[in-house]
Amino acid sequence: MFSKSFRKQVEGSVHGKWVEVTLTDEEEREVEKAASTENAKIFARCLDEARNVIAEKKLKSYQSDVISIAIALFEKQGRHSRYWKENRCREKLDSN
Repeated sequence: MFSKSFRKQVEGSVHGKWVEVTLTDEEEREVEKAASTENAKIFARCLDEARNVIAEKKLKSYQSDVISIAIALFEKQGRHSRYWKENRCREKLDSN
């Protein structure tokens, strides 16, 4: 189970209070699936961008170079599962 703590403002309190939000197993699987789908789209876009960089800079288009550049772009742009889970916890907190 994934959980995240958030500081929530409380009227009359300077410091607020910490609230822990936990995802159910089903919610966690749902978020992981959404993150995986989005990451696949982002990686495909990164491959296209890597090919464009290679073409624009007139580099040799070895497949391994395209993949290396795509991975670097993906690491820079990619959304990770933890980010998605934390976002889902924030949504749960805000909806209560």
